[in-house]
Amino acid sequence: MERLRPRDRQMFSGFTKGEIAKMEKLIEESGEQLLDRDFCQKVTKRFNRSSGRAGKPVIKWMEVYDWFESRLQDFPKIEKRMSEIPKACPSNKTQESSQGPEGKKKPDLSELEFEARSSKDGAWYDVAMFLTHRFLSSGEAEVRVRFVGFGAEEDEWVNIKQSVRERSVPLEHSECQKVKAGDLVLCFQERRDQAIYYDAHIVEVQRRMHDIRGCRCLFLIRYDHDSTEEKVRLRRLCRRPAHQF
Repeated sequence: MERLRPRDRQMFSGFTKGEIAKMEKLIEESGEQLLDRDFCQKVTKRFNRSSGRAGKPVIKWMEVYDWFESRLQDFPKIEKRMSEIPKACPSNKTQESSQGPEGKKKPDLSELEFEARSSKDGAWYDVAMFLTHRFLSSGEAEVRVRFVGFGAEEDEWVNIKQSVRERSVPLEHSECQKVKAGDLVLCFQERRDQAIYYDAHIVEVQRRMHDIRGCRCLFLIRYDHDSTEEKVRLRRLCRRPAHQF
């Protein structure tokens, strides 16, 4: 049996003093962006490229996200201030401004980020780069991908049509009303030995009043790969982009 791709969800403790100082400053300056996936990935890239991380383990964006999330829970006043900021999603604004009158204009593919489904565990992972491609005797195309946070030994050939797509987008607290029964989502499945992303469908939504922590609704989801069901919070869900390539 091929091994799974574990993603450790324990709090990462390998940040340098300089990195912690920078993240503390970002808490004061960046408001609601802190728990935005794109924002965390940019911070992670900046840290990994800095001279202070030379010779140290590579940081993953989820470790930065977890640090921010844990830190915000320690500062309810900061959370309250964040909750009072008008909700806005820069990535959504960019998509809206690029759409035509009918809202059907597709984005420039060169600007998109992608995710691919691993054949080892059926989970979806962010694509760091496309290495090469090939055509099978059946006429189907495959591409060799390198996943974000993994080395060359984890590269895989995947079917372009079935296992490559535009990257899913984390849901904002203000978007919970858009989530309906029957919707396809990408859900962060947390288990004792692994934590990875799987496709799932919304079965039922239990609406609850929001508080300073954001959305408190519960979403009953059914995983596509094994049909198991679980109740999760919005923070574990990502939406599928409206347009597909």
